[in-house]
Amino acid sequence: MVSVAEAGRRTGRTPVVVANGAEGEPASAKDKTLLRLSPHLVLDGLQLVAEAVGAGEAYLAVEDHATPLEAALAERRDPLRVRTVRVPKRFLSGQSSALTQYVSGHAALPRHQRPPVREQGVHRAPTLVQNVETLAHLALIARYGADWFRSVGTPAEPGSALCTVHVPGREVRVVEAPFGMPLHRLLPLDGIGAVLVGGYHGTWLPAAEATTRTLTVADLGAGVLAALPPSRCGLAETARVLRYLALESAGQCGPCLNGLPRIAAAFQTLAAPGPQGGTREDIARWAGLVEGRGACHHPDGTVRLVRSALTTFAAELDAHAVGHCTATDHSPLLPVPANRN
Repeated sequence: MVSVAEAGRRTGRTPVVVANGAEGEPASAKDKTLLRLSPHLVLDGLQLVAEAVGAGEAYLAVEDHATPLEAALAERRDPLRVRTVRVPKRFLSGQSSALTQYVSGHAALPRHQRPPVREQGVHRAPTLVQNVETLAHLALIARYGADWFRSVGTPAEPGSALCTVHVPGREVRVVEAPFGMPLHRLLPLDGIGAVLVGGYHGTWLPAAEATTRTLTVADLGAGVLAALPPSRCGLAETARVLRYLALESAGQCGPCLNGLPRIAAAFQTLAAPGPQGGTREDIARWAGLVEGRGACHHPDGTVRLVRSALTTFAAELDAHAVGHCTATDHSPLLPVPANRN
């Protein structure tokens, strides 16, 4: 917030604030749930940050029809009017520069990170983009104080986070959990083969490792926790997600235009039982070539998922190489939009 306010003073441009409720992650439902159940909390936080940076415009970006949100806005008499913006349902729509581009009237595509949106965002004005969950936390801290916020979590990572929990055979649910809570208290790990932590830009963990892990900021990502039973093939699930991520790229730079489709296609080879040749080595090499070279962090997040899959499902990779898949259920598990299957 300080850097946005300073940029406004330095440039003479009145800052803009954007509440980011554009939940492009297919496996996440936390932001939608928060906006449906506690819209006033998010709007309170948005007004607080608008006042802090001296904003002249405020926007709330969402994907779906937001009747509870619009009803909440109609009930309020805030000093700064909040305008809702409905963004396209794409994975990168919530990326900060893509979001400010769309609010400015352009396509929802990321741009290069220089200058950052805190200096030139919506209509080239200094812009603060905050996730709706962060804004809700700010509103609660303003109401109850910092000591209240620190009463949960850990000394190093105080507070809590919303998590979308996927367990086969159960309804997807959103829970609030303090940082430091063991993962096995958030989803059952008995009889589970692996856990996806953080979403489609997250990491796969073997179930045995997940039993020793706690909820941390570093791992949280999009707040997704998904249990993969041993009856499912982690390679096939990863291949489906990688194809989706490659199709969702903006296609504006080499890593996304060439690297991600090549990695996704090669991973399809690994997901199908049969000879692999040098495919594993090729994927590892291409991952190194795209990492850190994109206009946004989409290639980096995709590579994170790839590398964790190659490690977590190494035994399955060996089985596939000799023509055998240990999975007994080949139906899709992780959600991917129908037009991206």
